[in-house]
Amino acid sequence: MAMSVVLTFAGSKPVVKLGRIAGQFGKPRSSPTETKNGVTLPSYRGDNINGMEFTPEARTPDPERLLKAYAQSASTLNLIRAFANGGYADLNNVHRWMLGFVEGSAQGKRYRELADRITESIAFMEACGITPESVPQMKQVDVYTSHEALLLGYEEALTRVDSTSGDFYDTSAHFIWIGDRTRQPDGAHVEFARGVKNPIGLKCGPSLDPEELLRLIDVLNPANEAGRLTLITRFGADKVEQGLPRLVRAVTREGRSVVWSCDPMHGNTFETTTGYKTRPFDRIMAEVAAFMDVLPAEGAYPGGVHVEMTGQQVTECLGGAAAVTEEDLSSRYHTHCDPRLNGAQAIDLAFLIAEHLRGTRVNAAQARAG
Repeated sequence: MAMSVVLTFAGSKPVVKLGRIAGQFGKPRSSPTETKNGVTLPSYRGDNINGMEFTPEARTPDPERLLKAYAQSASTLNLIRAFANGGYADLNNVHRWMLGFVEGSAQGKRYRELADRITESIAFMEACGITPESVPQMKQVDVYTSHEALLLGYEEALTRVDSTSGDFYDTSAHFIWIGDRTRQPDGAHVEFARGVKNPIGLKCGPSLDPEELLRLIDVLNPANEAGRLTLITRFGADKVEQGLPRLVRAVTREGRSVVWSCDPMHGNTFETTTGYKTRPFDRIMAEVAAFMDVLPAEGAYPGGVHVEMTGQQVTECLGGAAAVTEEDLSSRYHTHCDPRLNGAQAIDLAFLIAEHLRGTRVNAAQARAG
């Protein structure tokens, strides 16, 4: 919520709040097995299939986990609805959270000007009578859920027919995506996703050829419907400037209607000498910045950012306003899957993106004036 306020103000555009939550229990793996100390067991595939503990019992798939995943997702959705519509999302509350970050951040001075401008804007609106009491939209928000449609048995069981239109919808989430490992044009995951009317995403990595991407777009969005398909790029900071332009160029040339979003997390992961999987904040931000430069240069629009984060003050990603070091990783490393940005790092990322957006707007205005 605090991130969205910063980005809305900086970009002068509404921000769709989409959380990979309430269903993100499947984990794609490169190998079906894992070996430790000479013992080979099935890989951990996510809590809706098996357990993370390296034992035969935990790694045995258990269908009861699907029921637990469903119950957990339903509970999470109910909590989101209560918070989103019960006053917790009041703009003044969210702004106070953001100000708390600025006060406690080593980068606080850098963000003070933007934070002060948001404060002034809220005060101006209140002076004009635009308050949460007079405008209910200021104290409630729409929050949507998202996850990778990895386990098709689960997704199919939650697919329903809309009685008014006859269309199929996957009710496990508002927005589902196809992963980089399961995006084969003739594969089951693409076949499933093309048959539902949900907005869908497609992860695009360095191995994706432009012609194959165009083929996938034609399969998933044959009507070229705006908003139907989001392309989520995941290259890594050192590969994005080389790999992304050729994809954007091909899509733009063929007139395909897509939303471009950046996943700066998965391409910037490495394992430390102490065995912790982590992601450096500076590389995450470098990929986002390159993404935001490449898209306009190719005649397209940077439409979103796709991050793994938590509001908890974990120590899983290096650097950022929290200044997490390799020595800090062990203190609060709580993830079962991939390393996440903590609350401070996530808002730090939002401010850095905001600075980039403001710079782009200023440059565009100066160009028009010139």
